[in-house]
Amino acid sequence: MGMLPALSAPLRPTRALVRRCLSGPAHLGPFSDYVQGQSPAPNVREYFYYIDHQGMLFLDDAKMKNFTSCIKEQKFLRFFFNQLRMNDTERYPEFPFISPCGRERNFVRCNDLPIVFTHVLAPSDGSSNFKLSYNHAGALLSTAFDPHLLCMLPGTGRVYHPGPARSGGVGLVRSALAIEFSRGFRFDKGETMPPTHFQWEGETYKLTNELVPALLQMRGRCNMDAHPSDT
Repeated sequence: MGMLPALSAPLRPTRALVRRCLSGPAHLGPFSDYVQGQSPAPNVREYFYYIDHQGMLFLDDAKMKNFTSCIKEQKFLRFFFNQLRMNDTERYPEFPFISPCGRERNFVRCNDLPIVFTHVLAPSDGSSNFKLSYNHAGALLSTAFDPHLLCMLPGTGRVYHPGPARSGGVGLVRSALAIEFSRGFRFDKGETMPPTHFQWEGETYKLTNELVPALLQMRGRCNMDAHPSDT
């Protein structure tokens, strides 16, 4: 599994898990032209990951993708997603993202977008500065919540919010959280159009929908329809 050998001790259980997953015969992923842990050049290793629409991270070739098999160590998740960026290596374009780690290349594909907001973090200082945490790392991975920048695509019902610029600048809102947010949406232009306003914490925000161009570009780059179906 791609990670720096010098990472701190709390990450060791994850390395052990991956060693178990990769022990024995080579595991072929859903794309037949890779093998987990392959070495295309001296001292270079390549690994392949998948992020589902709930923001959980898996080895791409895991037969079962559910809560019991996802990677849960928050310090590892922080490192992995802080390194995440667009894959411009010209290798494995079906994996649109990569999380480099020293000499290891961690290629990443996803159900929708790699950044998935999972929870709202309430301010601890009495202010109104709420945050959104993402990809199940709690407060270790979070960004400021800007209610007026929420965006919903009527065709899918999925909700999005700005995310880290390095990984595309936009992230998906997890379905459970999106349902909660949807109660505050107002559709002044009709329900076939994106919502126009959002009510949050006693305030009404006019939605700019400025994320739409970047969102459509990102979804096109991810080319989700080209991926094998996942459970």
